[in-house]
Amino acid sequence: MLRDVLGKTFRFLGYTVQYGCIAHCAFEYLGGIVVCSGPSMEPTIQNSDIVFSENLSRHFYCIRKGDIVIVKSPSDPKSNICKRVIGLEGDKVCTSNPSDFLKSHSYVPKGHVWLEGDNLRNSTDSRCYGPVPYGLIRGRICLKIWPLNDFGFLRASPNGHRFLDD
Repeated sequence: MLRDVLGKTFRFLGYTVQYGCIAHCAFEYLGGIVVCSGPSMEPTIQNSDIVFSENLSRHFYCIRKGDIVIVKSPSDPKSNICKRVIGLEGDKVCTSNPSDFLKSHSYVPKGHVWLEGDNLRNSTDSRCYGPVPYGLIRGRICLKIWPLNDFGFLRASPNGHRFLDD
């Protein structure tokens, strides 16, 4: 009887560890569901919107300008932030605020990206903390799930003029 109970317990623990490892790999390498908070990505993503973030792009270095990404916050590593990629390594980016009369520019260093929120007047982003290391990118948002009336792929940046081509 004791042998039977121990066998069932170890079998249960084995399955739990096995399925836990599968779940970890799925969330780490494939993607997951994310609840976004804060006003920095309005109007594209509103506070409490639910999105799907896929993680394969970051592993294969397929992040492009215009993508919306989930990133470990450079100022608080315990939290994640949601921003749009404005520049990749070597790109020239506008580092000043939209309201500034004189515009300043800089180049994104190797291994980094330049991130900005779509709500430029209410976003803490690379204009505050500078270029962000590529390694902090957790995933790329590709689909809005909730609210249902906004279900689908995300729209283009309302700040497309901030993308520089020189």
